[in-house]
Amino acid sequence: MGTAVITGASAGLGAEFAQQLAAKGLDLILVARRRDKLEDVGQAVNAAYPQVSVTLIEGDLSKTETPAAIADSISATGVAVHYLVNNAGATGPRMLEDQEVGWSAHQAYLTLMMTSITELCHRLIPTMQAAGYGRVINVASVAGRIPRAGDSHYGPTKAYVIALSEALALTVKGQGVNVSALCPGFTHTDFHATAGMLDMKQSMPSLLWYGAEEVVRDGIRGVEKGQAVVVSGRLYRWLHPFMQSVWTRRLFKG
Repeated sequence: MGTAVITGASAGLGAEFAQQLAAKGLDLILVARRRDKLEDVGQAVNAAYPQVSVTLIEGDLSKTETPAAIADSISATGVAVHYLVNNAGATGPRMLEDQEVGWSAHQAYLTLMMTSITELCHRLIPTMQAAGYGRVINVASVAGRIPRAGDSHYGPTKAYVIALSEALALTVKGQGVNVSALCPGFTHTDFHATAGMLDMKQSMPSLLWYGAEEVVRDGIRGVEKGQAVVVSGRLYRWLHPFMQSVWTRRLFKG
């Protein structure tokens, strides 16, 4: 079946991608900055799918040198990558309010959320083109589809990921390579706990929340169908056209 590279694989959607792609028979290269959590995911995959090869790469994608190091590690093994899931991400600092952290923290966040994804696509998609087969899922968000006051970093970076994915999908069309931006809404993972947002999560209606298993399943199904933008969750798929309409878009801004 080939090999899948998954970033941000130590928890949440990344760990779920590892399970579902392993179930399809893909060998895995799992990338994350938390080595202990990454090992837990690798062991869980090995226990469930002993026939699958799992390679772990510890790397912080907020550092500019990491994508090249990942690509070099893969190249050294001689493995052909057929699947790329750019999932690593975080909430990050607030662009205007968090002045005390210094610009370097903001730059590192932009590197994690945009530059690292772009560079991994730059380095890994050409081998897919040469092989005539590849699948790329760039995890974005419905937050990238509508501007909101106070969201000057997260949403705009996801909007870039969506635009990048759409452009790449058009560029490689007809070459056996599919590229998708996966746009989930609120998803049950440890993302909100890690970001200190549990109070916000608990105050929101349960109908807004979807499980990681469903989101990942939607993403895999969508990229196989060649959908450039995959909105996950029935509610969000229903709302999405209204978010994009010039007539109703203003209702979602806030």
